[in-house]
Amino acid sequence: MAAFESPPPPIDYVLPGMVAGTVGALVSPGGVGKSMLALQVAAQIAGGPDLLGLGDLPTGRAVYLPAEDPSAAIMHRLHALRWCMTPAQQQAVAKGLTIHPLAGCRPSLMDDGWLDWLQRTAEGCRIMVLDTLLRFHAADENDSSQMTQVVGRMESIAASTGCAVLYLHHTTKSAAMNGGGAQQQASRGSSVLTDNVRWQGYLAAMASAEAGRLGISEDRRGEYVRFGVSKANSGSTFHGLWLRRNEGGILRHDPSVACRMQQGKTGRAPRDRA
Repeated sequence: MAAFESPPPPIDYVLPGMVAGTVGALVSPGGVGKSMLALQVAAQIAGGPDLLGLGDLPTGRAVYLPAEDPSAAIMHRLHALRWCMTPAQQQAVAKGLTIHPLAGCRPSLMDDGWLDWLQRTAEGCRIMVLDTLLRFHAADENDSSQMTQVVGRMESIAASTGCAVLYLHHTTKSAAMNGGGAQQQASRGSSVLTDNVRWQGYLAAMASAEAGRLGISEDRRGEYVRFGVSKANSGSTFHGLWLRRNEGGILRHDPSVACRMQQGKTGRAPRDRA
């Protein structure tokens, strides 16, 4: 009756289509740039710039937990990001973003001690990024029963803290080879890793055919990746964005690609002369 009689409060979105207090996945082949993307997302939520074209996002504390890359690699990425921030944004990110490099620490969602630490780390945060999921468990990712337990542990963190939990994961080899990274089924392992989460984003490299249609030369094709949402249980449809890799690996929204796509519908897209 309360729902019938009064309008509900607005839904709190952490990312386009991703609700606070839920679990989501970001999938891509290895080496495409999902770790840099995740770091930039966390930095934006902490008060940094919108380099990805996501629009205004509610700000708050963010936690990034890289369990593959050493601390030196994270420092290099942060050092590259500094050129994209004002002094005020640098201060906001330094205050609002917590990074715990966990390479070699063997964190485990299925260990009660680690689960307690992860939950305490997520308290008061808008988003917690696990990079990558494989480094946070020792279960068989093709076993639906075991993956249900792993996702359930992340759900318990999200539900008890109100913090969105975003884990990074790899696509299947077939999806990577056949250009199917934008599909929900691209996630490697059990279908539970897609079915049981409320949001799934993807990062995919530009294929040769796409580059040809957009008039981008083959030697520049590797600079472009596409970011989009393949599953969102709430919110409006998020149309994918083309990002261009800049110096230091920084990803920036490139609206010129969208212009090329629109021109391609009405006429021949201009050639890339860069």
